[in-house]
Amino acid sequence: MATPPFVLELRSKIGHAPLWIPGCTAVVLRPAASSSLARVTGANADLADVEVLMVKRADNGKWTPVTGIVDPGEEPAAAAEREIREEAGVEAVAQRLLSVEVVGPVTYPNGDVSSYLDCSFVCEWKQGEPWPADGENTEAAFFPANDLPPTNERFRTAIKRALSGEDGSAVFNR
Repeated sequence: MATPPFVLELRSKIGHAPLWIPGCTAVVLRPAASSSLARVTGANADLADVEVLMVKRADNGKWTPVTGIVDPGEEPAAAAEREIREEAGVEAVAQRLLSVEVVGPVTYPNGDVSSYLDCSFVCEWKQGEPWPADGENTEAAFFPANDLPPTNERFRTAIKRALSGEDGSAVFNR
């Protein structure tokens, strides 16, 4: 799904004015096919033994982990799991919080301005092969952790934390 109905309703009332939105990022890990790992916990694996789910966004052509908007009343970890299903067609379970940070403001081509309070999670893949399930992405695939496609610094940091086994201990960006 592209823009959630609750955001469209708010936009009908406030126009392009800045909007504060809860968001989520899901760093999904799974053992590589050639690995003897039963599951990935982050710190237990050589990078060659781990794969990371990435999606190629339809709007800008950039590779990212799965991201999305938390619906009203929805738990952020549940939102991350839902976004993984909707965007990449795979099942995964949120394991731990990686970070909470502000993203934006972002000005969209139509003039809308949004900032996001993003909760990032490391998630464990359970089943399914990725595909661009909802039209928000043109590709979805698992990549070896030591051979990821280019992505921005925020996502590189989240992936690095997920692979290190770090939890969401307080880290402040000032």
